[in-house]
Order: sequence, then structure tokens, then C-alpha cells
Amino acid sequence: MSARRVCLEARRCRRGRSSSAEGGTPRRPRTSHENPLARSLAPRRRRSARPAATRRSRAALLRPDGSRGPEAPPAAPRPPGAGGAGLPARALRESRRKTPVAVALKETERLFGDSAAGMAMKTPKVTFRYFQDLLGKHFDNPQVARYQSWFPEHRLEKDARRGTVIFRLSDKLQYSPEEMLGMVLNYSRALAEDFAEQPVKDAVITIPTYFNQAERRAVLHAAKMADLKVLQLINDNTAVALNYGVFRRKDINATAQNIMFYDMGAGSTVCTIATYQTLKSKDSGVQPQLQIRGVGFDRTLGGLQMELRLRDHLAKLFNEQHPGKDVQQNHRAMAKLLKEANRVKTVLSANVDHMAQIEGLLDDIDFKAKVSRQELENLCSDLFERVAGPVRQALSSAEMSLDEVDQVILVGGATRVPKVQEFLLQAVGKEELGKNINADEAAAMGAVYQAAALSKAFKVKPFVVRDAAVYPIQVEFTREVEEGDESRSLKHNRRILFQRMAPYPQRKVITFNRYTDDFEFQVNYADMGFLSESDLRAFGSLNLTKVKLRGVGESFKKHPEYESKGIKAHFNMDESGVLSLDRVESVFETVVEEKPEEESTLTKLGNTISSLFGGGSPGPEALENVTEAVHEEEEAQAEFGRDDQKDRAGPASEEGEKQPPSSQEKPAGEASAPEGQQEEAGGKGASKEAPDKAEAGKGEDPAVKSPEGAAVAVEEERKAKKQRLVEEIEVELDVHDVLELLPEELQSSSRKLQELTERDLEKQEREKSANSLEAFIFETQDKLYQEEYQFVATEEEREEIARKLSEASSWMEDEGYTAPTKELKEKLSELRRLCRSLFFRVEERRKWPDRLAVLESLLNHSSIFLRGARMIPEPDQIFTEIELSTLEKAINETEVWKNETLAEQNKLPPTAKPVLLSKDIEVKIAGLDREVQYLLNKAKFTKPKKRENGKTPPPKQEAQEDRPEDASPAKEPPTEEETPLGNELDPDGGPQTDKTAEAEETRKNDEL
Repeated sequence: MSARRVCLEARRCRRGRSSSAEGGTPRRPRTSHENPLARSLAPRRRRSARPAATRRSRAALLRPDGSRGPEAPPAAPRPPGAGGAGLPARALRESRRKTPVAVALKETERLFGDSAAGMAMKTPKVTFRYFQDLLGKHFDNPQVARYQSWFPEHRLEKDARRGTVIFRLSDKLQYSPEEMLGMVLNYSRALAEDFAEQPVKDAVITIPTYFNQAERRAVLHAAKMADLKVLQLINDNTAVALNYGVFRRKDINATAQNIMFYDMGAGSTVCTIATYQTLKSKDSGVQPQLQIRGVGFDRTLGGLQMELRLRDHLAKLFNEQHPGKDVQQNHRAMAKLLKEANRVKTVLSANVDHMAQIEGLLDDIDFKAKVSRQELENLCSDLFERVAGPVRQALSSAEMSLDEVDQVILVGGATRVPKVQEFLLQAVGKEELGKNINADEAAAMGAVYQAAALSKAFKVKPFVVRDAAVYPIQVEFTREVEEGDESRSLKHNRRILFQRMAPYPQRKVITFNRYTDDFEFQVNYADMGFLSESDLRAFGSLNLTKVKLRGVGESFKKHPEYESKGIKAHFNMDESGVLSLDRVESVFETVVEEKPEEESTLTKLGNTISSLFGGGSPGPEALENVTEAVHEEEEAQAEFGRDDQKDRAGPASEEGEKQPPSSQEKPAGEASAPEGQQEEAGGKGASKEAPDKAEAGKGEDPAVKSPEGAAVAVEEERKAKKQRLVEEIEVELDVHDVLELLPEELQSSSRKLQELTERDLEKQEREKSANSLEAFIFETQDKLYQEEYQFVATEEEREEIARKLSEASSWMEDEGYTAPTKELKEKLSELRRLCRSLFFRVEERRKWPDRLAVLESLLNHSSIFLRGARMIPEPDQIFTEIELSTLEKAINETEVWKNETLAEQNKLPPTAKPVLLSKDIEVKIAGLDREVQYLLNKAKFTKPKKRENGKTPPPKQEAQEDRPEDASPAKEPPTEEETPLGNELDPDGGPQTDKTAEAEETRKNDEL
């Protein structure tokens, strides 16, 4: 038997063993109770497909703002390779893609999302929604009173120190809106971590574009309470525009495209005009850019206002149906009506009328009423009149007309209301409205892309985003001025720091030139005439901060000989749109004469020796050093030019090299000046040809006639050198809009949220332990009546296990639901130890048929392989006797072990501990398979042996077998890799000697 046949037989054996192991022994299908693998997979939830996770901390997009609607995508983990199509938003545990921004704070637990919204109908006092409108607001803000009218069940109080709003739940329990938002951020992070299967530390948070400085700082405080690192606060309208541009990158070119995004969510409406255009930069090349040109908004125009009016209408209908009842006095009933109003509004967007019905609305009285779309439009007629307001504001801020807008795109859930689209079409004058982006998830997807761009762990295609500041900011200060009659008066000055719609991030510096002593200035909002009276009242304080400077007079006293360049205040508006004062400096300047450094004795001695042997040039030593450095740098450029010319000239350059050096080079004093002029003109000296340089070097530059003249110029430059001195000024900030949280207050809030999180985790762990214990009791009680368990267990063992399970079940009904987690885990461990031996015997008997079938198949095929290997003729034998003996020994030992162990196992009763273990069978299979694999690999990679006459066995070809062998003297045959070209056969079977010679001659001619 040849080696080739042995390999084929071995492969056939392996295929047979594999098929026998996988499906050779037919077995009846097991149920989930009998198959442990199926049982372990049965209770698991299905997981949606997602990109492979990397072991890095992911940035998660968190959407707590609620501007998108009462239900918004709370978290979208940034997947690896973000930037392509199909970025997934996180599906919730309820398999939904968005969740209500709601928190329910019960005595022993917290609920979020749909669970919290469901609790609003049972315990409305502890369920909080739409609290984002209270961020950064004083208690006397009209928005607070409006919120109290919407949800009268909540108890709002004033914070003693900051004057902001707090939710009072009891005498000892209270929460601020920042703490509520921190809870939502924690919940959103938990959703992202479940999806990513790793911790999430960084986040990009979307906020409404109309948030002012106080509101933006409040969101940052909430994120800090949740222990999240905020990469950026991105305006949701900017995120929507970014999402639109990312997936239409190919359509963006050098021609500006103006797109209007009309976003009506639950609480507000924002209209944005964005310009898309490609820009070319030196560093990054051509990149698409998004620039926010105009923004208009209405803080209170949204779907919530429609739902509240429909809720009040339904309450009025109920009171008319039942005159003796007043449903508006019952908070639970009003919460039910609000939920029903939300459902009816959604249905009426696609239907003319619908039936509103609530079972047991008040005092077990059912409510049922028909509502038409026309009734809803009549209730909200004044709201529809305000639809065009944000459009006019956006056009005014962008200084554009409607003719310059290419397309209007709808965003937000409330834009699905037909009447809103009708009024918007009239306002923009377009034929149709764009509905080609996801109205609910556009902001989330845009922020995901921005998060990937901000992180160093991911690489996405660049997309430049230039956001705009909605509110102008200015600096105000007063100073004394002299009047004509030599009297002094105070003059109030204003300087615009950031204009309206100014792009950010951006840094600004304001210089105060006429102050020589400590002073103060104000940072305030500038002209806010574009806001309505109601928006201006809800905006809050227009004064941001008073800045007091300490140490200005002392800095002037320290440096009387210096000239003051003013007091410079450095401002920064970062990527989140938050303004900060980085530092204040007092800058001084003076003209100093720089003395040349005195040379050491060794340097002077070296210069003297070099001048004796090299004939140094006249002039001071310092000038020689400077000239040498410049000469070397320019000489390198000149050499680069000559090399470049040499490469282009070809053979002609060789003749140039044979010329004497005097004709090729010019003195340094002549060549350096023209090159310097070329670099100053445009930096093109390196691209000039060498002959041009030589001609330019012939003329003498009048500006540099001699080293002595250069020395004078350098000396004058040294004398005119200016020295700058900066003195740091102490800054004291007095915040006027909303006071910052103190460090201890921030730590206290963080601890409060951490304690609540730990309590929730402990509750979840206890529930998980209780469920595991209860499931184990029920499953084991069922197993005791199954045939395979009864076969391997004695009557006494089954009775003992049944008794323990019955006791544990009774304990669960009496004390288990109040027992701590530790006790539940101990009970479960005790029952598992009791049933371990029983489960082990059953599991081993389940594994025996498969394992023994695999072992038997491997023994049979290994024996066939061994017999075939021994039948190989001696000249073709590739295996040694030791290798074959080792395989034979392994086969015999495995066969003996199997027979002895099976005989011993058959003597034992089924209830005894088995001696035939599945792991031992697997060890024997692995050992025998290793020996067979070794021989297979050797047969696969071993080359055929050479014949005694020096020729290898020819390949099996019928056309060659009948030809006589060559009688010429035998030569060492080359291997397959070393076969020369001349020995290859042409299609006719003859050698290619003539063709090779011809090809060789052609190649030589080509070289010549």
C-alpha cells in the first residue's frame, strides 16, 4: 500500500469517525427537562445582532433632555467602527427603542421608563416627569409655576441657599432636578452597559439648543453626580444635522446647501438652518463641514401642551356625564386621563375620530367618550398659530430668506400631527416637507457619531461641526473720564464678547488699558430683543457673573520701569457651549539690550588656532559663528538643488562634475543672500535650478556687502529686542444667575445617588437569589418522578431529597420572601450539595453513549490505519518501526482499559458511584487521536524517497508510461522548486530549449 493511499484511508477514517460522533448513533430527541443544554438556554432572552465588542470603555450617548418627546432613546452605545450605516440604537429590556423619561421613587425601590410611567396612575405623587424644564431655574421663575399647574400632585419648595427648586417627598427626603437627572443618566448608562457588556464611563449628552449657561451647568452637575465623564454637551438640533450630513456625505460639495430642520418634540419646538459645504485645509484636505446658521425656538410649543388640553377636555366630558363628580380633584384619575390623551392624540394623527375609554376612572366608574380630530384642532388652534414663529426667528438670525433654503425636514414626534404640517407648509412656502430621517432617533445617531469622533479609541471619517451660540454675551465695566471742565465722571462701557450665532468652541481676550488699580467688570447677556416677553421672563437672570480683580495695583508697583500693555482677560466657550474665564493677566513690556555671551578661554583658544591655520575672516567671533550656521543650512539647500538637477540632466551632469570646483561653487557670502531673498519672497528657493542660483550668485547683494555690515545689522536687532512680562491677577467670581453647587453639596448628592443605586442592586440580587432557589425546588421535585432519576437513586435517597425540598418550599412561603440575600444563597447551596451525587450519576449516564461511540470508532479506524501503514513496501515506507509500535501500544492499552472499565461498571448497581467517567473517556480519546494525528501529519509533509538510479518516480500519466527511458547518464534531478526553465515541457511534450534561448537573447537585447 502506497503512502498516498494511507493518507486517503486516514482521511476517510477521520470523516467516518466525525460523522459517527456527530450523527452515527441515532438518539431520540430530548426535551428541555432532559437536555441540560436546552434547559440552560431556555430562559435566556434573545440578543440582537451587534458588532463585536472591544475591551475598551465605550462612550454612550445619553438623551435625558426630553425635547424629543416623552419617549426618547435614552442610550446608544457607540459601536466599534462607528460612522458607517446602521448605527444601532439600544433596544430596551421591553424590546422597545425609546422609553419615557420618568422616575418613580417608592419607599424601597426606584422605577424608570415604562415601569415608572405605569406607576404614575397608582402613585402620581412619587412619579416625576418633565423635570428637565426646572434645571437651572429659580423658584420664582414662571416656568416653575407652569410646571406646578401641570402636575399639582408634586410638592415644590425653594432651596434655602441657591434659590432653586427641590421636590419634597417627606420631611426628611427631598431631591433636586439635578439629582433626578442624575438618576436617569445612571439608568441610561445601565442600559448601555447591558448592551456593551462592559463598563461605560464617558458620555455625550444631548440638550435643547435654547439652554442657557445656568441650564448647561446644571446638566454637567447631574452628570458629575452620576460619575460620568462628559465628552461634550451637544445641542440636539446640531446632532440631528450631523446625522443628516453623515449619511449624505457624497452629496456635499463646494456649493453651499442650506437645510432647515423643524423639530417639534414633547416640550418645545426648535427650527434650525444648517449649511453643508466642503472646505479644503492644508492639514486634512477636503472635508465636509456643517455650520449652524440660524436658530429659532418656542420653549412651550410641543406635544405636551396638546395632551394637557386634551386631558382637560376629557375631564370636562367626564364631569358632564357625572354631575356629582369632579375628576380634576383626583390626582390618580388625572394621571389616567393624561395617559389616555397621549394615546388618543397619536391615533388621531392618522384617523378622523377615535373613542377614548378608561376602565374604573373614578370610584369604579368607567369613562367612554368619542373625540374627533376637529375637536383636537379646535382645542389647539392657538398652538398651531405659533408654528411659524420659530421659522421666522431662524431666518432672521441667519439673515436669509426662504428662497435660499433648499429643503425643510421634519424632526420630532409632534410633527406627525397633520395640522402642524399644514401650518408649516404655509409658513415655508415649499411644495412638500422632507420626512427622510428618523424623527425619534436622528439626534441620538448624530451624537453617537460625534462621540466616536471625540474618542481616541475609534476612527471615523472627519466631519467638521461648527455650532453657534444662541445668546450674545458681553462685558460691561465703568471707568473715570475727564470732562472738559477738568471734572471727572463715570462712563459705562460695553464690549461684545460673543455675538449672536457666533461659532464655538472659541477663545476671546479682552484688554483693559486704562486701569492701574484693582477693579471689577460684569459678564452679562447682551441684547435679547429677539425673545418674546414670556420667553424673557422664563429665561432667568440676564446677569451672569461679576468679576473682581485683586493685585492689579501691586503688579504696577512691582514693575515701574516696564510699559503696561493692559490687563488681559482670557475667556473660553468650550465644545459644550459653557463660558468660563480661564485667567486674567497683567502684561508688561520693555526694550532691553541683549549682551552677547562671553566666550570661555577654551573657545577663544580654538578660534585663534583655527584662524592661524584656516585664515579666518575679519569681524567679531560671534558674527563668525552666526554666519557659519546660516551658511551650513543654505548650503544644504543648494546641494539639494544641484542633486535634483543632476538627476534630471542625466549623462550631461557627469561632465559638469569633472569641472574644477571654482566654476561650480560661489563663496558663501555671495550665494547666501539671494537664497534668503527667495525664501522671503515665497519660500521657493529650493525649486530653482542650479544655473539660476549660480547666476544669482554672481551679483552682489547691496544689503549684505560685507561681514562687518551684517554684524552691525545683527547688533541693532539685538539692541531693539523687547522683553515681555506677565503677572497673574487674582480673580474672584460672584455668580448672579444660579449659584454653583458647593463641593460638599455635590459629594452629598453623589453619595445619595450611590446609596440608591446600591439599594437597587441589592434588591435585584435578592430577587435573583429568591427566583433561583424557587426554580431549583420546583425543577428538582419534578425530576424525582422522572424515570432516569428514579433508576439511579435509592428509595431512601429520594425520600430524603423530597423531604428537604418540601421543607425549603414551606420556608419560602413563610419566611423566604423577607429573608436576606445571604440566607437565600445558603439554602440554595445546601440543596445543591444534597442533590449533587444524584445529578452526577444521571449526567454521566447521559454522556456514556456518545463518548463510547466516539472511542469505539476511533479504535476501529486507528487499527485500519495501522494495518495499512505496515503494508507499505520498504522502499516507500515513511514511518519508523518505533512510531508504528507506539501507535499499536496506544491502541492496545485503550482497548484493554475500555473493556476492563466497562466490565467493572457493569458489576456495580446503578445507584453506586460510577467508575466509568466521561472525562476519563475524553482523555483516552485525546491520547489516541494525538498519536494518529502525528503520523498523518508526517505522511502529509514527507517528500517521496529517491530511486537508486537517481530518478524520482514520475507522476502518474498514461501518456508517459509507454515511452522508453532516456539512456543518457543519470544526473541529480532538481526538486520541484529548483526545476530550470529549459527542462519544462512544451504543449507537444518536447523540451523548450530553443524557446528559452530565444527568450534569453531577447532579454539581453532589451537590456542593451
